[in-house]
Amino acid sequence: MTGSVATIPPDASVQDAAKLMVERRVSALPVTGRSDRVIGIVSEGDLIRRAEIGTANARHKPWLGRLMQSGAREYLKTRGSKVRDVMSAPVITVRPATPLNEVAALLDRHRIKRLPVLDGDRLAGIVSRADLVRQLASAPVRPPARTPRDRELRHEVMEAVRRLGVGALNVNATVEHGVVHLWGDVRSRGEQKLLLKAARTVDGARKVEDHTVVIPWRVLAALEMQRPRTA
Repeated sequence: MTGSVATIPPDASVQDAAKLMVERRVSALPVTGRSDRVIGIVSEGDLIRRAEIGTANARHKPWLGRLMQSGAREYLKTRGSKVRDVMSAPVITVRPATPLNEVAALLDRHRIKRLPVLDGDRLAGIVSRADLVRQLASAPVRPPARTPRDRELRHEVMEAVRRLGVGALNVNATVEHGVVHLWGDVRSRGEQKLLLKAARTVDGARKVEDHTVVIPWRVLAALEMQRPRTA
């Protein structure tokens, strides 16, 4: 994470927020209220549609329109003079000890670029997608995780899957140190449960992680219609 974080109060002007972003060369500022509690975050994305620069009526993405709860909210976003008017709140935060995989999952799930890091109620830093990329660039190269037994175990898992008749929709498995990871598409939750059960019965499987996805019925129906019919 980045430890030295510029913050801004909610009653500061939008122009002050923009100037501070430019001065500190950052794309977002945590908004802090009483006792320095983080109450929001203001980012470049909150400032790009503004009346002052003629972008208030710019066409925005459909998903952004769904996020706007009312016309009044959109008006404030484009014409409000204070940081409190344009900031995003409530704020999704993490702790200094939050694992990086959880940080990455939150960034992806909420389609955001950074997360304030709180130590108790105190702002300890901010972690961004760029921080994760830097961490990846400096990470040591990991040796191959799979062992000969893992390869044998994968073969046994796939045999168990085939005996069930599950796999026509691209079901696959990987194994690392006895941990089985199931991947692919299945037709129903019932088929998903059968797949898990089959993998867990294989001797040597210490744990089974399910990453399979149930295909929506509309997509499944379309696939069935495309399947060649036999006479």
